[in-house]
Amino acid sequence: MKTQLALATAIAITCTAHVHAKDASMDQDFVTKASQGGTAEVELGKVAASQGSSDEVKTFGQRMADDHTKAGAELKTAASSGGFTVATSPSAQQKADAAKLKAMQGAAFDKAYAAAMVKDHKETVALFEKEAKSGSDANLKAFASETLPTLKEHTKMAEQLKASAK
Repeated sequence: MKTQLALATAIAITCTAHVHAKDASMDQDFVTKASQGGTAEVELGKVAASQGSSDEVKTFGQRMADDHTKAGAELKTAASSGGFTVATSPSAQQKADAAKLKAMQGAAFDKAYAAAMVKDHKETVALFEKEAKSGSDANLKAFASETLPTLKEHTKMAEQLKASAK
């Protein structure tokens, strides 16, 4: 009987550890994707602020650089309290996408940048909603919840920019 109880306890501990590891893995995935995306937004925002052909694109780009710099610092604080690692550069795909945008000029750049911002912000809102709802780290959940209204505002702004950049 003691052997069965010990075995049952060991199984329960193993399962609990696996669940916690899975939760931590989900949170780390959020931190990685959010920090990569934020870094990409800052870099592209700076490009748009200097390379955009319209004042709207330049202003929006600067706003993205400013807001995502601030959010990146907040993410770093939230992530460090849970021992999560923040990415310091965009993903390979984000770098490739940025290179394509940087090669464009004029109205073509404005249109492509606006379209990219709509797509990226919709994906980012979904990522943050998932973390706010299902994340296991309280600090990351709070960060995601507090950042969502700004990301949703960015999405609306990007949609307006895309509509006017035709």
